[in-house]
Amino acid sequence: MQPITNNIDDRLILDLSIARISFLSFEEKKNLSENIDSSNKLALLSMEDISEIIHRRISPRAVWNGAENLRNAERAASRCKSLRIGILNNSDACYPEMLRQFPDPPYLLFFRGDVSVLCGKSVSVVGTRSLTPDGREAARKFAFDAASCGVNVVSGLAKGADSSAHCGAADAWFDVLDSGGDTAAVGKNIAVLPCAADEIVPAGNKMLASRILTTGGCIVSEYEPGSPSPAWHFVQRNRIIAALSPATVVIQAPTGSGALITADFALDSGREVMIHRAAFSEAAAALDSAARSRLEKLFAAKRAGRYKLENTVQKFTAAGAPVIDDYNDYCRAFSEIPGMRNAPHKYTSQALDF
Repeated sequence: MQPITNNIDDRLILDLSIARISFLSFEEKKNLSENIDSSNKLALLSMEDISEIIHRRISPRAVWNGAENLRNAERAASRCKSLRIGILNNSDACYPEMLRQFPDPPYLLFFRGDVSVLCGKSVSVVGTRSLTPDGREAARKFAFDAASCGVNVVSGLAKGADSSAHCGAADAWFDVLDSGGDTAAVGKNIAVLPCAADEIVPAGNKMLASRILTTGGCIVSEYEPGSPSPAWHFVQRNRIIAALSPATVVIQAPTGSGALITADFALDSGREVMIHRAAFSEAAAALDSAARSRLEKLFAAKRAGRYKLENTVQKFTAAGAPVIDDYNDYCRAFSEIPGMRNAPHKYTSQALDF
């Protein structure tokens, strides 16, 4: 059975209360959970009490109101129950191990759909919202082929590459259904939201979200129902997309694209990054040129940092990220010796003498 913890008991309220403490790291939240056994006891703690339990002096700028935090946790639990939103604790069996091993993972995950897919074989697919026509087809076809081979597709339900990838995986499910095949063998969609679990951003993708659930996928968020959606949540969401797969495939991403932040998260945690050949098409080059020109002006005006200006797909290929043509090529790249696609021709075309 799926661990849909929608019964409002004190353990759930305590978990929600702890998850809401934004000034604590994942490990500190776990420490607090191991030392406090009720939500009421947590609500009575002072900032000094919390500091003593986690063995760290908390910044005086941090804000803590135990009673208000408890009321908000109870409200979130009630909302999850009424909306049938599941809550996955980091200690639950269905909490994906790849995410658990990632730096500072979510203490709780809120989900709709089949949470078991989070622990299945998967690939993350990302790219710009301003996808070119060839980029749209590349994302859709890559995800379709991956799902047809039983691999789940992870993305962020945004416009552009995310939407195209989610559509491709859903199309694979419907193709098997129409042919009378076993849809259980088809890879599913995993959509990671940057917003509260009871919202869909952008709103125009609500029908796509419904399609993801209809085809056996899962929609997840680390933010409780009713939470605001500040801009930094979009970057935080990217780390979860990177964490849920052994590799992230970038379809198209002009200079400074948020998709390249996801790729950075993947590399920083020892995951693979691969670049789809569609990222180097003529249309993609024009997109990149416009983005670079815009960023250079913002950088000159001190409104954008050097990191964005230097974050390009070429940075990743120069560091060894393979360029792939499609899903089959992605599979081949996994089996190759690291760096083979970037090695000089003389080392790839003939045997070496020792």
